[in-house]
Amino acid sequence: MRTLILSDLHSNLEATQSCLEAARELGYDRVAILGDLVGYGGSPDEVVKVVQALDPAVIIRGNHDRVVAGIEQGEDFNLLALQAALVNRRLLSAESRDYLANLPPGPRPLGESCLVAHGTPLDEDEYLVDPDAAALLFRGLDFFLCFFGHTHLPCVFRKTRETVSGLLPVPGGTRIPLRDGERYLINPGSVGQPRDEDPRAAFLILDETQRQVVFHRVSYPVPKAQLRILEAGLPPLLAQRLQRGI
Repeated sequence: MRTLILSDLHSNLEATQSCLEAARELGYDRVAILGDLVGYGGSPDEVVKVVQALDPAVIIRGNHDRVVAGIEQGEDFNLLALQAALVNRRLLSAESRDYLANLPPGPRPLGESCLVAHGTPLDEDEYLVDPDAAALLFRGLDFFLCFFGHTHLPCVFRKTRETVSGLLPVPGGTRIPLRDGERYLINPGSVGQPRDEDPRAAFLILDETQRQVVFHRVSYPVPKAQLRILEAGLPPLLAQRLQRGI
């Protein structure tokens, strides 16, 4: 079984399409999506429809999905994120808003020993960026493997018997073997708005037969995504940051 893991698509149709094209060439059997389909980018309705057509085996909501759908009003968002969410809300069809509003919170199971979460398995809005915080999650929950998003940074936290170590960020092409006796928290990075100074869209594939996770990066037509942002009336900074992956 090969599972395509996507996170933080953020209304970036061009990045989403490029990831799916690359993933189809690699081959996968099912899809898991870790939330934040919308926000920041200029194509929220188009991205939601692409995701619906994928019929993911598992999909959960992110914080931007909640605000764009109108479940929350974004009081804790910074001004840039809130402006983007409000524009995205206006751009969505009623059908797409309903789809977002009905996405379940994480964590959700992906098979018998794997979880998917947006922030962390204990808090869908937590930013997980250091081994100490990861160690608390390993102690508090029983799982072998958990995929999470939210930070837009591809990374791996690995627990052995003695220690929790972190690899942050993880370059494209990295293969992580899944070993008995170890446990893992893994972030695929962001499809639609990378923040590790690599502007290429990020995704990963879980290969259960080979017992490994492989990180992938793919180039996409950034100028086209930038133009969609500007034409939607979103802040120009959101277009500019796609060029640098920040």
